[in-house]
Amino acid sequence: MSVVHRLTAGWLVDHLSFINQGGYEICDSFAHPGGVTCNSSVTSTEDCHSTSTFAATLSSSDGPTYGPGHALETEGKPAKMRYVFRQEFFDISKPHIAPVPEEPLCQGCPYVWVFFPFISSWNDTDFFFCCCCLVILQKRKRKCVFNQGELDALDYHSKVRKLIWEGTLHLVQEGLKSGFLHHTTAELSCRKNNVPQHIVCGLAELCEMAKQFPAVNESDHQAVHVLEDETSCPEQDLLSCVTENSSNCAKIITLMGQKYLVPPKSSFLLSDISCLQPLLNYKRKYDVIVIDPPWENKSVKRSNRYSHLSSWQIKQIPVPALAAPNCLVVTWVTNRQKHLRFVKDELYPHWSVKTLAEWHWVKITTAGEFVLPLDSMHKKPYEVLVLGRVQGDVKEALRKSEGVLPIPEHQLIVSIPCSLHSHKPPLAAVLAEFIKPDVECLELFARNLQPGWTSWGNEVLKFQHIDYFTLLQNE
Repeated sequence: MSVVHRLTAGWLVDHLSFINQGGYEICDSFAHPGGVTCNSSVTSTEDCHSTSTFAATLSSSDGPTYGPGHALETEGKPAKMRYVFRQEFFDISKPHIAPVPEEPLCQGCPYVWVFFPFISSWNDTDFFFCCCCLVILQKRKRKCVFNQGELDALDYHSKVRKLIWEGTLHLVQEGLKSGFLHHTTAELSCRKNNVPQHIVCGLAELCEMAKQFPAVNESDHQAVHVLEDETSCPEQDLLSCVTENSSNCAKIITLMGQKYLVPPKSSFLLSDISCLQPLLNYKRKYDVIVIDPPWENKSVKRSNRYSHLSSWQIKQIPVPALAAPNCLVVTWVTNRQKHLRFVKDELYPHWSVKTLAEWHWVKITTAGEFVLPLDSMHKKPYEVLVLGRVQGDVKEALRKSEGVLPIPEHQLIVSIPCSLHSHKPPLAAVLAEFIKPDVECLELFARNLQPGWTSWGNEVLKFQHIDYFTLLQNE
């Protein structure tokens, strides 16, 4: 299951299992005149997991839910052509920066006395805050006033540190007991040699080039492009309308000579923020909207590797036009307090969204260690999610909230992260208890697809590239 353990503090999640439960099985529609059925038997492989609670987001009336190991049956003979995501991308066996065992936070720091007039009475949090300040002073080798961003980050970390530490500890302990987490073995470490070193992804460039394409007359063009069997898709078809795989099987599409896997019951729009109209033409209202904005920051500007949007541009995203009444909105936020304040104080009010909770995604190794020291001054081993609901018709909100749990504060999503940059963990399984079944779900700025979801972004197929997957041969 993609949710390995559920405790009061949050969830221990198996990201890899969720991807492989997406039903990446290719159906041969010509193998049997009556079509293809799903065999209920499960073939035992090292990648097999049981069906996840993410299926709550898929309608049972849409047909069978596929999971890894389900064989396709044609004329009584199982013919399986199943893809699984490469496990090497989740073999995070060691921290990125190893902590020194039993070393106090400020061991080796010079004793520098700093006067903090804003602290009236000392406690553990205050002491921790000041120790962090001393570390920064030592690193810079100068005595100066911290900038406001550093002070805000230290203050925020001091407030959430205990919750993250204790909650993660409990979830890791359960993971070690059950065997999901374990210490590194040579077998796991050697698999990293098989990871593809470079996979070309020119999707963002394609979206930029699309602005030079001749304008499409909406009255003469379909709003939805339904995928059939494996085909090479004209770029304009993917860029000018929502592409939909309405079948119970995965599809393979070829775009600019590259092959991508599209999971069952999924739809997507490949475009940038200037070309969102096809998504609005899709005429769906969404009960869950997950947003992972390309936040503007200094490192992104310096690298020029990733596009970014200003706060003003993010506010222009037509969330109110896409959201159903009482829609649950979840936004990924970097650890910059400027961005967190913007979401809560400007962005959500602009969209008529009421902030309900802050959750944290905590990244750990296969042995249950933080991937970065919890008190690292550069990067933290956690990221923030801000959850809110669209405000509107009170009666409709009450109707939609019947039978679902209220959103709790300070929940943790603990998982082994993917080594691919910005491959976020799935939220469908952890949100299942707070939403009704069969709801419409949308992810904005997505880089991969999910069964039962609509996804949008200028790299929406990035992690669907077939080279990220392994084909399991027929048995």
